[in-house]
Amino acid sequence: MGLFTKFDGLAAGRAELGALGIDPFAVQIEKIISPTEGIIHGRHTILAGTNNYLGLTFNPECIASARLALENEGTGTTGSRMANGSYSGHRNLEKELAAFYGKRDAIVFSTGYVANLGMISTLAGPGDLVLLDADCHACIYDGCRLGGAETIRFSHNDAEDLAKRLRRLGPRAAEALIVVEGIYSMLGDRAPLKEIVAVKREYGGYLMVDEAHSFGVLGERGCGLVEELGIMDDVDFIVGTFSKSLGCAGGFCVSNLPELDLIRYASRPYIFTASPAPATIASARQALRILEAGKDLRQRLHNNAQQLHSGLAALGYTLGGDPSPVVAVVLENKVEALQFWDNLLKLGVYVNLMLPPATPNGVSLIRCSVSAAHTSAQIDAVCAAFAKLRKAT
Repeated sequence: MGLFTKFDGLAAGRAELGALGIDPFAVQIEKIISPTEGIIHGRHTILAGTNNYLGLTFNPECIASARLALENEGTGTTGSRMANGSYSGHRNLEKELAAFYGKRDAIVFSTGYVANLGMISTLAGPGDLVLLDADCHACIYDGCRLGGAETIRFSHNDAEDLAKRLRRLGPRAAEALIVVEGIYSMLGDRAPLKEIVAVKREYGGYLMVDEAHSFGVLGERGCGLVEELGIMDDVDFIVGTFSKSLGCAGGFCVSNLPELDLIRYASRPYIFTASPAPATIASARQALRILEAGKDLRQRLHNNAQQLHSGLAALGYTLGGDPSPVVAVVLENKVEALQFWDNLLKLGVYVNLMLPPATPNGVSLIRCSVSAAHTSAQIDAVCAAFAKLRKAT
């Protein structure tokens, strides 16, 4: 058995794509025109697969803040905060995130992936327990593997199954880490957080909610599903990313627990990786200020999500969840999904192709992500492309 034998299945899958003449993972956006438009294969294309939920990637204030930081503080930090020190922007952003959530403190990580990896692997080590929703993101699973904790999956969005598993643990349940997401990235469905909080109150444990796809999207102020449901104080750790609603790179965790600060001194993904560049931090801080005052942006996003969801449902497509910024169309099989994705691109619509094993229950998905920056006419154009393909089948 050779070093690369383990990739034989992957190579076969790549060969299958090659035989179809479709390679969705080699797409190059030749020119970005706006948060919702680009040039792909020489064609003007609507970008409906970018997770740019509030459309802030081209915001003039964010660009100006990033440019100023670039000029004053340089292109990068060239190391970790533990080794090279924190810039003032890093700590200021942490204070601003903590204040935004009304929490004691926050830690900023280099990406949202690293935030989950760093928090979970440090909190839950050998001898500890993690109970996670079966449909959690790969970075949550990777955090469990890195930490070496005993990991128990419960059925997706099933609070009763969580309760059953906690009940079996007896006294150990009181120290278990429970991990769920606000909006799940594949189907766009929401966690039943009120029910999960009720289970936690009965059996104990610590609750972590990954709000990557709901930060900036849900809640009166954009704090996520925990705010929308009024359960902020029942959640021990809230994790999020800057790469979606804030339109840049980075991740964070906020908590009221005073022990959060100890994570900085124990988390390998925090200690041994470069900290975010000054320009990224400056852009994130400005985007957070816009988000705080962005009720109109969120309303526009919700209107667009409802328009797309309703339009695709009216065409008879099977959709993954209720209206949210993630609108997933469920298709019969991988080959159909590949061809469908390619035909959408030829019609000037870029979306995400999601295939097993990355998807729940082995389904094949065409995943659209909606932005507040999309116009109603662009949403209509996306629906028209789906309608054209519906008639062709």
